[in-house]
Amino acid sequence: MAVHDTTDKQWRHLNFFQHKTFLHCRVPRITCPTCGVHQIEILWGRPGSGFTLLFEAFILALTREMPVKALSRLIQEHDTLIWHLPHHYVEEARQRQSFEDVKRIGVDKTSRKRGHEYVTLFVDLPRSKTLFVTEGKDKNIVAAFNQDLHDHGGDPDTVTDVCCDMSPAFIEGVREYLPNAKMTFDRFHVMKLANEAVDEVRRIESWEWKELKKTRKLWLKNPEDLNREQRQKVESMTQINLKTARVWRILLAFRDFWDQPKEEAAAYLKKWYIWATHSQLEPIKKLAYTIKYHWDGILNFSLSKITNGIPEGVNSLIQAARHIAKGYRSTNYFKTIIYMITGKLNFDLPM
Repeated sequence: MAVHDTTDKQWRHLNFFQHKTFLHCRVPRITCPTCGVHQIEILWGRPGSGFTLLFEAFILALTREMPVKALSRLIQEHDTLIWHLPHHYVEEARQRQSFEDVKRIGVDKTSRKRGHEYVTLFVDLPRSKTLFVTEGKDKNIVAAFNQDLHDHGGDPDTVTDVCCDMSPAFIEGVREYLPNAKMTFDRFHVMKLANEAVDEVRRIESWEWKELKKTRKLWLKNPEDLNREQRQKVESMTQINLKTARVWRILLAFRDFWDQPKEEAAAYLKKWYIWATHSQLEPIKKLAYTIKYHWDGILNFSLSKITNGIPEGVNSLIQAARHIAKGYRSTNYFKTIIYMITGKLNFDLPM
C-alpha cells in the first residue's frame, strides 16, 4: 500500500534514571483501497495514548498501590490524564472476562464516603474476586448484576448460592433475578443483631446494677478469649440473678448453632427459638422473631457453610485504599479502583 504522508508523534517512556524519556517517530499514514487513509499500527503504543505500553503498565502497577494524586506528583503528569488509563484497561479487561462458571457469590455494600453513598459488590466466593460493582443498595442492583452476568457469558439460573445480609432489597432482588440460588444469610450480620440484643439488656439493667457499666466487651467476647481477670468478673456477675447473665447464656447457645452438623441444625435452632421466645426479655424475643422470619436463609448455613468473610476482606482492602486516597471525586473513580485492587483482572500488558 502507498504511503499517503507521515506525522510526527511522541510517547513518554520509562524514565532514564531520574530524567523523563520520550520516543519520537515519524508515523506513516497509508492509503488503503477499501478503508481509505489511516495511520499504521505501532507496536510500542496504544492508539490515542501519549505513553508507551511499558509506561502504561508501570502506571497501572502503581495505581494498585498508591493514590492517583500522589502518583501524578511522582511521575509529573496530571491526575486526570492518569485516570484515563485505569478506566480504559479495566473496561477492556472486564469485556474479556468469562462468568460462565460463576456459581457461588457474596453480596456486600461499601461506602464511597461518609454518609449514605454506597456501592454494592458482587464477589465470586471460590476465587475471592470482585465480579461486579454498582451504585445503590436496592433490588435493582441484583437486576444489574443479572445483566452483567449475561454479558459475560454467565447464566443467572446456574447460580446456586448467594450469601448476603438480611436486607429486604437484597432478598427481593435475589428471589426475582437469581431464582435458583439458595440464600444464606451471613452469620456475622446475624451475630451482630444478637450482640446488639445482649447489649441492650445490659444497658437497661445497668441503671439498677452499677457493676454492669463499662462491661460491654466482656459480654460480647467469646469466653475463651477472656483473660483471667475478665473471666472472674463475668463469673462473679453470673452468680447474681441478672437478666444480662441470662441473655448472655442464650447468646452463647446461639453461637453454638453455627457449629451444628446439618442433620441436627434445624432441631437445635428450634429448641433455641423456644428458649429465646420464653425468656421474657424483649430484645431477645425480638431477635428470635427476626430469626424465625429469616429461618431458611439462616438454616442454609449448615448446608452451604458460606459467609461474607471474603467480601468483608475485599471491603477492608477497598476502605484502606479510600482512606489513603482521602476519598475519590466520583463514583466512577471509586468503582475503577475497586476493580483494579480486587477484580484480579488481566490487562494483557508487558510487565
